[in-house]
Amino acid sequence: MGKLEDMALLVEVAEAGGLSAAGRRLSLSPATMTARLKAIEERYQTRLFHRSTRSITLTRAGEEFYHAALRVLEEVRHAESLLTQKEGVLSGNIRLSAPSDFGRQYLSPAVVEFSRHHPDVKFFISLREHVEDLVANRLDMSVRFGNLPDSSLVVKNIRPNHRVLVASGAYLTAHGVPATFAELAHHRCLALESQGVVMNEWRFETEGKETVIRVDPAMVCDDGALLRQWALSGAGIAGKSWWDVKDDVETGRLTVLFADSFTGFSRYDRKDVGLQFVYPQRTLQPLQVTAFSQFFLDWLKKQ
Repeated sequence: MGKLEDMALLVEVAEAGGLSAAGRRLSLSPATMTARLKAIEERYQTRLFHRSTRSITLTRAGEEFYHAALRVLEEVRHAESLLTQKEGVLSGNIRLSAPSDFGRQYLSPAVVEFSRHHPDVKFFISLREHVEDLVANRLDMSVRFGNLPDSSLVVKNIRPNHRVLVASGAYLTAHGVPATFAELAHHRCLALESQGVVMNEWRFETEGKETVIRVDPAMVCDDGALLRQWALSGAGIAGKSWWDVKDDVETGRLTVLFADSFTGFSRYDRKDVGLQFVYPQRTLQPLQVTAFSQFFLDWLKKQ
């Protein structure tokens, strides 16, 4: 078998978590899978997997080969897409992720409209509050809020954004408007959880001085869209990105609190918490990804 087939086999085994499961995906018997994996390790004179009676896991060398193989296979798919594109017709797959609230409000309708113009492009969308490993999850791009610490990713700014504290008129009528940061301790605060971490350290900046208030949330969820719904229903005060609540604020359904001083709920947050495209580190993007990126930029300007 060729080197590309070796890479594809290793990726399938690593992601399936076992030879039998990978074999079912590839329609190969366990004996064939074992023989091919052994041949790959002999070819490279390197042990790529730790094997036991119950599991198979990547060695350190196997992990490095796995991530490199993902990049190579992605470039091959990109090259193939160039050959299969008809003039003026886009095709191929776009795998992307976004925060749940932004994804439902903005990304989903944009994808539907783009698909009307380019029906041969297939979308696979993952809505998560955290930044996923784009390479490991085979994502072409991600739409994210925030100042991302990972410099290995390619970032393209979409629109300005900032964090806001919001509450409904009904909640503020019933509980009053907090006049100071400290008064938040006496309010029902709603917090987001991301990867097991509750975002309850709310940050403020006045005259260059940062103040961090650790609130005791009355309600916690791991879905930004649900957090916004709680705020709209009068359940309490929530921290959100401006784009998530822009329409709600402009129509009076939500009111912004501490507008001049609230900076966010992450140590990476600043006054400007950008709305960004995030791409894997590669020189060329597939044509369909580039086309959708530009389409989304133009579409969002109309919102």
